[in-house]
Amino acid sequence: MSRTEESSPPSDVCLLLRAYAEQRWLSREVIPVIRQLETPELLPEEQYGAAMAYMEVIWLEAQQRAQETDSAYAALIGPSGSDCPLSEKARRYHQTVYHLREVVARRVEPLMAADRQVPTVLQL
Repeated sequence: MSRTEESSPPSDVCLLLRAYAEQRWLSREVIPVIRQLETPELLPEEQYGAAMAYMEVIWLEAQQRAQETDSAYAALIGPSGSDCPLSEKARRYHQTVYHLREVVARRVEPLMAADRQVPTVLQL
């Protein structure tokens, strides 16, 4: 057994940690910005562009976290994946975070599409 294999956490623990990090990112970073963008009275018009730029950046980060979570899930269900009670909890937590990710994506996509349709006016 190599030194790396000895020191790396089990796949169920990796999945739990990745899923938790993704859930926390969506809840603390992405959803508050979505709420601001969906509620115009909460956001002054001059800050809309900055909020949309920030949304694009944090949404890219959310997508990266989702890929990492899904990779951890694939490692858990792969041929060397374990079948202990913690593994089942990790799978269920992944499904919960996956559902949250889908709900958030359904709210982000219209915002991003609407922003692409607004013509940019350059002021010199």
